[in-house]
Amino acid sequence: MVMVFYGSNGKSNPVSMENKVEHQTENQITYDIHLPTDLGMLYKVRLGLQSLENNVSQLSLRHFKIQNTSTLDTFSLTINKTLPLSPNGDRWIEFPIQWPLKEPLSVVTYHLTVFSRNILNERNLVHMTACIYGTHGDTGDRSLLQSLQNVQQGEKNESFLVIMDAVDLGELKKIVLLISSKTDCKLDIKKLHVQEAAKEHPIYVFEVNEEFSVNANKPKIQREIPGSFVIRGEKQKDDIDNNLNKEGSKVKNLIEYTIKVYTGDKRGAGTDANVHIILFGNEDKSEVFQLSQSLEHQNPFERGKVDTFKIKTKNLGSLRSIEIGHNGKGF
Repeated sequence: MVMVFYGSNGKSNPVSMENKVEHQTENQITYDIHLPTDLGMLYKVRLGLQSLENNVSQLSLRHFKIQNTSTLDTFSLTINKTLPLSPNGDRWIEFPIQWPLKEPLSVVTYHLTVFSRNILNERNLVHMTACIYGTHGDTGDRSLLQSLQNVQQGEKNESFLVIMDAVDLGELKKIVLLISSKTDCKLDIKKLHVQEAAKEHPIYVFEVNEEFSVNANKPKIQREIPGSFVIRGEKQKDDIDNNLNKEGSKVKNLIEYTIKVYTGDKRGAGTDANVHIILFGNEDKSEVFQLSQSLEHQNPFERGKVDTFKIKTKNLGSLRSIEIGHNGKGF
């Protein structure tokens, strides 16, 4: 069992429940936990089973209490849940911490819908997790292929629903996908939709449109998917559907570009910032592309290295110029 603590200034690393206090009482275990002081005011806890093996034993949780040994501020909560939450289900639960004179966040049920072309055929061979990030923190890595719901299959496309509970994430910003397999397989993912189960809107749309090849040379793939757009009402959804229908014929005619970035071979030339590019042609300009998935290196833009990226966009005509830049993150 591990815990992750979230504060106003960040979150802790996973804390293993190992440092037990002596003189335990029956059916109760007390731990001493030393958290970094820079977490600020704690506002939520994620508690779960670190092992992802299917044969993990169940853990019944009845009550949780945390006390600041300096201020003696105390928070307690009755849980009455068993992990995993269902056979082959979620191995994590989250709950907000309510301190005196402080309004807590609420627990929200999120619906994550995955649109793909072939994942359901490969789900027994591959392990896939998603971590959703918002302005109030993240969900941690949650399994996507363990308990699928509302599975729909067509001739070319398929979709399935994943339900997860998390403390309110606020405005959603990005999703990090982690795909791993012990055998060779390919996953063709189109997009992800995330919304609160209790609300029809907003719907956060994360466009992926990528085929992931997992093999012995690359047994694990991680992708950061930034938010594409937000559907905030029924009219906007209808407009988007109409536009998609109109653009359907154009999707087949997407142009693929290969981009090679040569990072300078001088001291300090590399960067860990998020690099973007926009292509300008004599007929149109492309959307903004984040250059994050190098074909050569897991960590792109290192000094003296060459990184290759492939992007697909509408027909721009003859290329005239580019814009390339970054967000200034890191050194």
